[in-house]
Amino acid sequence: MSKSHKKITFFSVLPPFRGGIAQFSQELRKSLSERTEVSAFTFKRQYPDFLFPGQSQFEDGSRDFDVPRIASTFRPWSYLRALRAFRRDNGSVFITNYWMTFFGPMMGFWARFLPKSTVKLALIHNLIPHEKRFFDGPFNRFFLKPYDGFIVLSEAVKQDVLMFCPDARVTVLPHPSYQQYGKRVPKAEARQKLGLDPTKKTLLFFGLIRPYKGLSLLLEAFSSLDDSYQIIIAGEVYGDRSNYDALMGKSRNTNIHFHDQFIPNERVQDYFSCADLCVLPYLSATQSGIKAMCEAFSLPTLVSKAGGLSEEIQEGVNGFILEGLNPEGLTKKIQEVCTESALYPVVHCLEENLKSKENEWGDFAEAVLKFSSEIEQSKN
Repeated sequence: MSKSHKKITFFSVLPPFRGGIAQFSQELRKSLSERTEVSAFTFKRQYPDFLFPGQSQFEDGSRDFDVPRIASTFRPWSYLRALRAFRRDNGSVFITNYWMTFFGPMMGFWARFLPKSTVKLALIHNLIPHEKRFFDGPFNRFFLKPYDGFIVLSEAVKQDVLMFCPDARVTVLPHPSYQQYGKRVPKAEARQKLGLDPTKKTLLFFGLIRPYKGLSLLLEAFSSLDDSYQIIIAGEVYGDRSNYDALMGKSRNTNIHFHDQFIPNERVQDYFSCADLCVLPYLSATQSGIKAMCEAFSLPTLVSKAGGLSEEIQEGVNGFILEGLNPEGLTKKIQEVCTESALYPVVHCLEENLKSKENEWGDFAEAVLKFSSEIEQSKN
């Protein structure tokens, strides 16, 4: 593959910082690097403690980075040091990932003082926060104004951007599936590793646990399911877990396996291989990296209609959609879909779709480069 003449300056959270956006950024960085010259940079530190209630920001405590660490969001003097590094890099395109309004002043500052000729793109995972703060609106406006174009992963986020900037240039590129975690292993093998009953219908709730993700709703619904069901909850609780403990303590169905910890990459395949259905009853959302992981393991998902979660779901074809957010409705929907006749066609569809997604990240990177070229031409 011949490389493009572009040079990209790329800033985002990257491994060994942990989390879905770090994984997303790493995959995009690799795919862009196969097509053009890319200089990547990352954080010295992302968050102050009051914005990060988890145990650690790093995978397995590792601090071994292969890219320069140049900025701390809450130390404004580091913004100038980072800007100097970007200007020295002299990329024709600057790309940053954005998912929290706390980053707005830093990333807005950079775009204002990069050369006018530089194409400034923001890949926005989330613009309107799930948990509101007083500075969200002003920080978002400051961030958005100097950028030339925006890449979003759902139509819902596009509308959020246009609400702030009606004339913004926005392209929607669906979230590629995550295939870096390995392939699906036999269900019985995965259940044995995780200490699960091999005979029960198995639900999965996976990922960092925050109130907006609806775990409380799921636990209330699970309480009404009979003993033929079990659930595995895997992910670190951000904040207080006492509410979840209380719901589990009074649940009529006690087949609950709660793994309150960050799940390392090498263990991911067991969790997505053991389940019959992944449930994402989010109260608010834009899109979901968890859904992208499910696609890579051909695991059916049941998603709420929050944000852009259900945009690519065809009911009963490649997944299932929860119409309302109440325990009774969720219980009933789980019972409806956890049958062989409902699940098998979806699994088959996901398996067929996966065959066509071998170059999904490459296609995503090509679309990013095409969008940057269109903006570059309009600037000249």
